[in-house]
Amino acid sequence: MRHHRSTRRAAAFGSAGVLVTATLIAGAVTAPTASASAAGRHGQDREARGAAVAAARAEKAGIDWQDCPADWGLEKPIQCGWVSVPLDYAKPNGKQIKLAVDRIGNTGTEAERQGALIYNPGGPGGSGLRFPRRVTTKAPVWVNTSKAYDFVGFDPRGVGKSAPISCIDPQEFVKAPKADPVPDSEADKLAQRKLAREYAEGCAERSGEMLPHMTTPNTARDLDVIRAALGEKKLNFLGVSYGTYLGAVYGTLFPGHVRRMVVDSVVNPSREKIWYEANLDQDVAFEMRWKDWQDWVAANDAAFHLGTTRAEVQAKWLELRATAKKSPIGGVVGPAELIGFFQSAPYYDSAWVSTATVLSKYFDGDTQAVVDAAAPDLTDTAGNAASENGNAVYTAVECTDAKWPTSWKKWDRDNTRLHKDYPFLTWANAWMNLPCSTWPVKQQTPVDVRTGKGLPGVLIVQAERDAATPYGGAVELHKRFKGSRLITEKNAGSHGVTSLVNPCINERVDSYLLSGKLDASDVTCGPHATPKP
Repeated sequence: MRHHRSTRRAAAFGSAGVLVTATLIAGAVTAPTASASAAGRHGQDREARGAAVAAARAEKAGIDWQDCPADWGLEKPIQCGWVSVPLDYAKPNGKQIKLAVDRIGNTGTEAERQGALIYNPGGPGGSGLRFPRRVTTKAPVWVNTSKAYDFVGFDPRGVGKSAPISCIDPQEFVKAPKADPVPDSEADKLAQRKLAREYAEGCAERSGEMLPHMTTPNTARDLDVIRAALGEKKLNFLGVSYGTYLGAVYGTLFPGHVRRMVVDSVVNPSREKIWYEANLDQDVAFEMRWKDWQDWVAANDAAFHLGTTRAEVQAKWLELRATAKKSPIGGVVGPAELIGFFQSAPYYDSAWVSTATVLSKYFDGDTQAVVDAAAPDLTDTAGNAASENGNAVYTAVECTDAKWPTSWKKWDRDNTRLHKDYPFLTWANAWMNLPCSTWPVKQQTPVDVRTGKGLPGVLIVQAERDAATPYGGAVELHKRFKGSRLITEKNAGSHGVTSLVNPCINERVDSYLLSGKLDASDVTCGPHATPKP
């Protein structure tokens, strides 16, 4: 699933809509020969040199800041600009693409200013351009940090305004109802396999030139070029969800360029997890968090009337699902659309009330609430294009970053087994990622994330019961980045912790970003406030 929610498909990693994914071929992976590993290193050396060339060029060019285009939805005094980066870092003087960036200046004095803080919200496929709006909208938890930093957002390569990619016609992408992700037969599986293969082919047809270069290491190199274009000697970075993996790869490739880094809701950076296994891990964690939501709905039966136990709430969900399967609600909402909407509950506590309210209204006889919540809006062509683009980038990055199993038997076995105990998301997530099994461009080997010379202490923030990026990912990155500190939010599971009100966490994030100070040891914080119906 996605590492941030953004489409109406299945969402899991941080974004609104996609599921995160899984990873390396299990089984007999033979050790590379000396020549193969040397060749791989040689390629990385060329790309490292290309990144240095591009950064030097960007530092000279700077950014021509202007008022943002009216249709970008970014109010003054936010400014917008462009940074050119090589499509292929092994050929830094070859084709360039333009990345959209925006910023708002620090709100404090010149003396208080500590440079730029660059943000990535996850995905892969999420846009960071709304980050400076945390200042214009006076988001309370960011008031202190914004005194010291310019807030800088960007659309990563392939996303939004930055040489956007596409894999399918957007109106076709959002069309509903789609087939139930849970297969009833081999014929159902065959139909989904065909769709996944066609989707991968569509990516090649519509975005072939970009696909081989849609990788996390390239986005990390882009981040370094943006740093240089901003005139910053070192990077201050805030990454959420997939943005934590971008930060982990950046910290590995450019350890001496990091000043401060906060990573929130952490993708497990282990090569064995990127990306096939990471997606399977999500399925387990989503089930746990779905049950947390059901417990809360049951505890608030006075408001929702859906039952006083988890089992009663689950029965209502299954009843809605079965009804929608037999006859899609409003002709458009079937099980796939229901999962697309209801997965926001295990993603974010902020969706607990709205999802429970829709379910409650349905059983009160209001089917329109379900349609309004879960059906696509075919008139919203811009929103649909954004959803399709987000899904295309998600797929392109995860499929190109790493080797995926090509054996359908393996996918079938793993997902059939997981579905037995973790039915909420397993098959939806599998189909979302299956294009990676027939991916039309060369799949790479993930970066071995680790501490390099000059890497400062990184602040890691993670909720204990996160569904999209399970807790083990934060523990793994903490082990790999020496001197890092881990803040655990106990008995909580919202994805994206740093934007929530929890003084135990907010004060430490502020303190780190403002003074570089980390606690002497890891910290456990209590949960943020539980939603009230």
